[in-house]
Amino acid sequence: MTADDGAPGDRAPGAYDFSDLRAVYVNCTLKRSPEVSHTEGLMAVSTAIMRKHGVTVDEIRAVDHEIAPGVYPDMTERGWARDDWPALTPRILAADILVIGTPIWLGDKSSVATRVIERLYSLSGMLNDAGQYLYYGKAGGVIVTGNEDGIKHVAMNVLYSLQHLGYAIPPQADAGWIGEAGPGPSYLDPGSGGPQNDFTQRNTTFMTWNLMHLAALLKRGGGFPAYGNQRSLWDAGARFDHPNPEYR
Repeated sequence: MTADDGAPGDRAPGAYDFSDLRAVYVNCTLKRSPEVSHTEGLMAVSTAIMRKHGVTVDEIRAVDHEIAPGVYPDMTERGWARDDWPALTPRILAADILVIGTPIWLGDKSSVATRVIERLYSLSGMLNDAGQYLYYGKAGGVIVTGNEDGIKHVAMNVLYSLQHLGYAIPPQADAGWIGEAGPGPSYLDPGSGGPQNDFTQRNTTFMTWNLMHLAALLKRGGGFPAYGNQRSLWDAGARFDHPNPEYR
């Protein structure tokens, strides 16, 4: 079946319009700008697809900001002299899609990624207009780079964290690239094979489209259905059909 026959996988480039969506990519490299970030190099594949289909993309290199450690929205209220997280918060909350990008160090996500997730957690007790936790109705994904094994381990860690906070995770929501075990070329290094690796490029593409599809379904459908998950109503006494053992 050809594109003229309407095969779902061969839609014309303009068949999907996601111009009502916003995405934020948080690069958790350990390298300050303008140093080259291999994680940013792979994230650029995903951001290019999103921008081509109208998504407004915001990019944050977390290490360029003074993000204080902690699990409160503003750590200057907890003794820190400076905390840039409150200034970044509106950019995070404005996005329908959040993608965390991280290198692998010692088999795990970077320390910067851990700090970003901790600060995401600091907002997770807040509620949206429907009385749900704040991140409900948003989609999350992860991109990982390195030259040692560990992509799936890092992806499991990050995606679990995001869904626990309230983000919806689509199918195939992770993508990554690793080179040979031991010291070796990173993703953007000449001869690494990363930008030509079909598995990596396929997964990055699928992840990007699945994030756009899920975010569009959620946003255009009025968000994640509220019944049964409204913290505000639970606190007010609603139990959403939860069986009360006292009345069995």
